[in-house]
Amino acid sequence: MQKSQLPIGIFDSGLGGLTVVRQIIKQLPYEDILYFGDLARLPYGIKSQNQIIKFSRDNAEFLMRLGIKALVIGCNSSASAIGFGFKQSFHFPVIDVIEPAVRKAAVSTQNQKIGIIGTQATIESGAYEKKIRTFDRQIKTFVKACPLFVPMVEEGRFRDKVAREAIKGYLSFFKKSGIDTLILGCTHYPLLKSSIQKFMGKKIKIIDSAEPTTFLLKDILLKHRLQKTGSTRGVLRLYLSDQPRHFLRLGERFLGQKLRFVESVQMKERSNERRWETCQI
Repeated sequence: MQKSQLPIGIFDSGLGGLTVVRQIIKQLPYEDILYFGDLARLPYGIKSQNQIIKFSRDNAEFLMRLGIKALVIGCNSSASAIGFGFKQSFHFPVIDVIEPAVRKAAVSTQNQKIGIIGTQATIESGAYEKKIRTFDRQIKTFVKACPLFVPMVEEGRFRDKVAREAIKGYLSFFKKSGIDTLILGCTHYPLLKSSIQKFMGKKIKIIDSAEPTTFLLKDILLKHRLQKTGSTRGVLRLYLSDQPRHFLRLGERFLGQKLRFVESVQMKERSNERRWETCQI
């Protein structure tokens, strides 16, 4: 099989990466996609850096064994933990969701003040601030970890009183900072985007990584002559390491369409051997 015919791989700690998949399907409709959601080990944001790196490599190797032509790291906690060497260890292009979001925020801000929200691991890593400094050292950043947002989204709490109170508790800080741009540093957070926008006000630009990441992916596929063409729409296959309650309903909300091909995955380790087992859900 030609490399261009292989699917795109993407992983996340949960279902949040489906917000990126949604954009990929919109912008690259003929591409096949393999998605791995590591729901059994969710959330990554409270884990140590070494643990996140291990989980990330497990996920990437699982998708690699299935056969992919490019990998999107759809988890901000993973993207903030791994180093350059991680990406270079694979024989296909690997991109993450941090740089595209930062690039868009850097050109969007008018007053050089950008807010960043994410998981504890992402915020503590300083990955967004470091990346922003590579674009413009004059930009001032304001950061806040929002650890309740991921489990809240996974439970489908987007606009109720719990969501409103959590948003108010975490984001009141930014109203005093004078930012004009806010980066959603987690792929779960776009489901809270409308509630966050309402609280922050219309003048604040809210940046999520889905669209800019997809544009970067498209450029890379074209550059490496890996873009799939044709008239048949691509197929999305999901692999999940756990089956939470209502995951189909929630996953379809992330994706914006029906989930058709979903399999359960378990990793078996014996001595130095790692084996994956899948079964249809």
